[in-house]
Amino acid sequence: MYLERTMGTCWAEAGEQFPVLLLTGPRQVGKTTLLEHLRQNERAYVTLDDPTLRALAVEDPALFLQRFEPPVLIDEVQYAPQLLPLVKMSADAHRRPGMFWLTGSQQFLLMKGISESLAGRVAILNLLGLSSRERHRLELDVPPFLPTRAAVKQREGSAARSDLKSIYNDIWLGAFPALTAGPVRDRDLFYSSYLQTYLQRDVKDLAQVGNEMAFVRFLRACAARTAQMLNLSDLARDADVAVNTAKSWLSILQASFQVYLLPPYFSNVTRRLVKTPKLYFLDTGLAAYLTEWSSPETLEAGAMAGAMLETHVLCELLKSWWHRGKSPRLYYYRDRDGHEIDFVLQQDQVLYPIEVKKTAGPRREMAQPFDSLRRLKHPVGEGVLFCLCPQTVPLAQDVDAVPVGVI
Repeated sequence: MYLERTMGTCWAEAGEQFPVLLLTGPRQVGKTTLLEHLRQNERAYVTLDDPTLRALAVEDPALFLQRFEPPVLIDEVQYAPQLLPLVKMSADAHRRPGMFWLTGSQQFLLMKGISESLAGRVAILNLLGLSSRERHRLELDVPPFLPTRAAVKQREGSAARSDLKSIYNDIWLGAFPALTAGPVRDRDLFYSSYLQTYLQRDVKDLAQVGNEMAFVRFLRACAARTAQMLNLSDLARDADVAVNTAKSWLSILQASFQVYLLPPYFSNVTRRLVKTPKLYFLDTGLAAYLTEWSSPETLEAGAMAGAMLETHVLCELLKSWWHRGKSPRLYYYRDRDGHEIDFVLQQDQVLYPIEVKKTAGPRREMAQPFDSLRRLKHPVGEGVLFCLCPQTVPLAQDVDAVPVGVI
């Protein structure tokens, strides 16, 4: 069963403007399924997961592109960066929009070749797993989320359920289409297989990891620290590796879209702000599997319940923007006086604060950290407190408590 994706609209718009389109994201989030649906047999399809075709693309890229002429969809193009200069030459020679559709699961390998060969000719879009709106088949024609009352009101009529059971079931299951809309019913078997595929393909391609067990320990340590400030020394200690190794492995997790580092917000006005990024997993189901929560109920009652809810909100915010072809200016705020705000979204030089609380009874004092933003002498807009309340509740003149499902 095919689920409509928000990305479809902006992909079509980009295809009318650029000769080359690149869709990146983790494995098995539906990149190929989306583009196969959109191509409607109007273009050839070839995957470089096929060893024979990969060998041809690497050894004789010119012959490869003669055999598969545009318009063409080339899957997992990171396996043959030799194609990119010839893609550039073809795009420059014919100057037709939408000639090449490319997908890739490894950001660093791709970006090096893309920046050298296709600068100015390629539109790059990021796809994650299903958003809450996509998985529950809700209204997709809404703009990227901005925490204003007008934006919240626009989304409320088509919001997902925000009760405790529904939210933590979504968090525990994760956002991979095979689990949420596909034939797979055994969640643990899916994630076990996903992990093996990830180790055998992405990890070995991106770096020479000699000790896979240590890398898995490192991966589990990162999952256990989702929504926390990054501490490489602690991660290295838990995985029993050197700090430099931990730093290298973290870059692998970023390159393969497993984790996201949220930068802190700071300005030149103040030097009393913490400048360490926060670490987030990009799929809550994989994080819950790695940290061995056996059910949504145990996860909700456990020590990571709040961190997982915050991670869920971060993922939904990113999908709200990325799946529409846009990049949010998203940060967190923390100063040395202990004031902390989970997320700060900057738009048109205005700071919009966002807090996440695992509560169905929000109180005004939960939004007090928002006041610390005004000390920066920077325009501050409306803010929201995401929680498990059944409907939007005003907390202050410019702050509302909003159900998580509204994103």
